[in-house]
Amino acid sequence: MVQVAIVDDEALVRAALRSILGSADDIQVVAECDGHRAVAAVARTCPDVVLLDAVMPPPDDGLTVLRALRALPRPPVVAMLTAFDTSAHIRAAMAAGAGGFLLKDTAVGTLIDAVRVLAGGGTVFTPTVGRAVVDGFLGEPAEEAAPDPSAAGSEAAMGRLTGREREVLRLLAVGLPNALIAAELNISVGTVKDHVRAVLRKLDAPNRVAAAVVAHQAGLAAAPERP
Repeated sequence: MVQVAIVDDEALVRAALRSILGSADDIQVVAECDGHRAVAAVARTCPDVVLLDAVMPPPDDGLTVLRALRALPRPPVVAMLTAFDTSAHIRAAMAAGAGGFLLKDTAVGTLIDAVRVLAGGGTVFTPTVGRAVVDGFLGEPAEEAAPDPSAAGSEAAMGRLTGREREVLRLLAVGLPNALIAAELNISVGTVKDHVRAVLRKLDAPNRVAAAVVAHQAGLAAAPERP
């Protein structure tokens, strides 16, 4: 059962998301609140995934709450939800450790699948956001400084990866969760997790998104071939 917390400053939005996610047999909403109560609620319920409104009023705005959630002893995977797909929002959220970025008009089935992917260790982006993520990391820095992809993706750093780690990075970069990477490479999920940790360490990448950008730079982000 995937446990989810919903953080949004609008009660109607929270209710709608709870109803949508509640329609899935394998998803349970364990908390829903505004930004002010988010950290306490998440620390208490320890959800696998948090759906976080990117645009909430200060001082508990989306980016502030995201940073606080990622600093918890057991940080959840956090996907940002917003009605806007501006590059500034995306770059700042990715730099702060967001595991995905979804527009609020995402289709019901897509949202449910996205939660499953996030819980499985994958990253999720709506189509318009996916391109902006890569462009944001490779382009001009936002007001909130993004990780330096040129440093993380240097030739020396890529050279430190083993062949298997490069395979894991390639599949990670196209958004596959750990379970699907394991199936693709015929290895265990635990082994995938070990490889992902090694990849992040060797690339000096703060999260899977930054590592995916490095893979795009290196030309590794090709979808796995199918027979």
